[in-house]
Amino acid sequence: MSDHHDRWIDLRSDTVTQPSAAMRAAMAAAAVGDDVYADDPTVNRLQDFAAELFGFEAALFAPSGTQTNLIALMTHCGRGDEYLVGQEAHTYKYEGGGAAVLGSIQPQPIANQPDGSIAVSDIAAYIKPDDMHFARTRVLALENTIGGRVLPRDYLKAATDFAHAKGLVTHLDGARVCNAAVKQGISLREAVAGFDTVSVCLSKGLGAPVGSVLLGPKAFIEQGKRWRKMLGGGMRQAGVIAAAAHYALEHNVERLAEDHQNAADLSAGLARIEPLKVTTPQTNIFYVEIPDAACAPLREALSRQGIRASIGPHTRLVTHLDVTAADVKTTIAAFEAFFRDWKAQ
Repeated sequence: MSDHHDRWIDLRSDTVTQPSAAMRAAMAAAAVGDDVYADDPTVNRLQDFAAELFGFEAALFAPSGTQTNLIALMTHCGRGDEYLVGQEAHTYKYEGGGAAVLGSIQPQPIANQPDGSIAVSDIAAYIKPDDMHFARTRVLALENTIGGRVLPRDYLKAATDFAHAKGLVTHLDGARVCNAAVKQGISLREAVAGFDTVSVCLSKGLGAPVGSVLLGPKAFIEQGKRWRKMLGGGMRQAGVIAAAAHYALEHNVERLAEDHQNAADLSAGLARIEPLKVTTPQTNIFYVEIPDAACAPLREALSRQGIRASIGPHTRLVTHLDVTAADVKTTIAAFEAFFRDWKAQ
């Protein structure tokens, strides 16, 4: 793909966001120290701020959401333990099997319901009895949002209450939990209620260049620091990136509503185009069914107009802070022009 455009409209993911000028200024001004010694004041400030914001005792800053999820699972589980997880969940499907490969933790995948949840009856069915033939079920891991879908609050309460009643701990992959909170009009504390530990990604819609935080009890976070070090996540003068993460949490949560509106407008525009089949977004992610024969030429046509998208028969489109309302109109027009010509062939 030729980079002949000064500015791309990039709809591949909200991971492509660029740090703003104000965020870069915060990074440049950050006080730093050696975080492995807990000497970085900016990292410490971020961790304290995140813990307070989400209502937890402590927080741990790490390079990625994959790592914070893995730290959580390895802290909660020992060798031969298992976690219950949705088949569509990131921790099961998209994180390289890390829990099994590095933690000797068995995933027990369960089918997700159309709304992204895992039925409580299925959770009950997959909890193993106390028998040496079975892995020990330790954790229920959920994800919110999942594929852009927001899990209902009453479901989250029912699922976490049930898990706790069965002696399980609960972990939330909250990579986009801020999107969920904004969509539901609730506080971040309310959005993570019922979970013992939570991973929050700061480099997606919130716009930081790198980093996630793991939230939980103090004793859990202290254990997690050991796993972070073992997994290669012990960073030195990390305040430079922690400053960006802190800025993201302070300034970029409420503005996620703009991304949701842009996704709604984009999906509505594309839905008017034959022969596309478009899902209705709840947050900043939606999917478009595109005829196989149209995919390659559409990808090339969009690229010529400075639009990046992972075009395929089942295309995911994602809006974020670097996609404007004007970009949405440009993208709709590009799709309209392509399919007008394509149908005429």
